Amino acid sequence: MAISAGMVKELRERTGAGMMDCKKALSETNGDVEKAIEVLRERGLAAAAKKAGRIAAEGLVVTYIAEDKKSGALVEVNCETDFVSANDEFSAFAANVAKQVALSNAATVEELVEEKFIADEAVTVKEGLTNLIAKLGENMTIRRFTKFVADKGIAQSYIHAAGKIGVLVELTSEGDAEALSAVAKDVAMHVAASNPLFLDSSQVDAETLEKEKEIYRVQALNEGKPANIVEKMVEGRIKKYYKESCLIEQVFVKNPDYTITSYLNEKSKEIGSPISVARFVRYERGEGIEKKEENFAEEVQRQMQQGK
Repeated sequence: MAISAGMVKELRERTGAGMMDCKKALSETNGDVEKAIEVLRERGLAAAAKKAGRIAAEGLVVTYIAEDKKSGALVEVNCETDFVSANDEFSAFAANVAKQVALSNAATVEELVEEKFIADEAVTVKEGLTNLIAKLGENMTIRRFTKFVADKGIAQSYIHAAGKIGVLVELTSEGDAEALSAVAKDVAMHVAASNPLFLDSSQVDAETLEKEKEIYRVQALNEGKPANIVEKMVEGRIKKYYKESCLIEQVFVKNPDYTITSYLNEKSKEIGSPISVARFVRYERGEGIEKKEENFAEEVQRQMQQGK
């Protein structure tokens, strides 16, 4: 019996298994969808769909930098537990996704997962993920990614705490790529530690700025300061806010005698070419995901019952 694309689509939707696995199961059962579901269940390949609703807040933040340092990618791939985060197959999958992002023109995760997977071109990224979910027994998601392509300069990255925090930085300069790489690494490490919200004061949006000003006005009035000097105090506190929140104004974590601006100025003289930070992005694993707190003993007991 000929296996149609519609039959494969139906089986994929009902089981969450990969396209090639669905097609193979249908061929083996002569197109009988119900029997094909049984085949996939027996092989553990229909498990992914059942896991899709479970919270995935663990995982890895992974980076990839091209050999010429002209492009780089930052990716967050999530799973449910730190046990799977440390799994070699999960780590390899995340690393391959980061490389795929660097080589891809995809603008969204939805576009990315429909591409042929560089680690196995017989499947899409989505199918590769589904197969891994079935194999390792946890829900997993490719949550987000950022790609930088340097026009004049380099891209560089830094990973902290075995994938808990990842940073991607782009420097603009005509200096030597290797020398720039060391500077960029320092900046990326600083971003990981200090978590700046903006590159410079020009990037602070009007809404955020007005909100901060209002907070400082209320603070000053609550301190009993005269109304005629409150605005001057607000102005001073906004300058402090810039120093705390804007990357180029922050005190350099590796050497408090420098700000990031003065550090870059010194390195510019050493390299013989002006250096500036074009952009940066920082991911912290699971940030913004509401994580369900569970009793460990109850979790073990539930898994034992599911295994019966």
